[in-house]
Amino acid sequence: MSEFKNVTVVKKANIYFDGKVTSRTVIFGDGSKKTLGVMLSGEYEFNTADKEIMEILSGDLDVLLPEESGWKTIKGGESFEVKANAKFSLKVRALTDYCCSFIR
Repeated sequence: MSEFKNVTVVKKANIYFDGKVTSRTVIFGDGSKKTLGVMLSGEYEFNTADKEIMEILSGDLDVLLPEESGWKTIKGGESFEVKANAKFSLKVRALTDYCCSFIR
């Protein structure tokens, strides 16, 4: 899906890591949420509340998922899932455009 219709977009940005990771929240009619964002090159650690599906639209990064011992390379057009109430790490190697879906 290349676009979302009939949604609400929260104007205030989500800004992390001194502006190196930013996103905007999109709310759907059924109450579900996604964020659309950009990550600059760097290393980041995130915590989840809900299960997340990270769709990488463009870019290049490595992800270390909970309970995994090795890093996995993810490129534009690929995605990965992170369970709820977990921590995961990213090594972003190139400017990365992403869509994160929150699953309750």
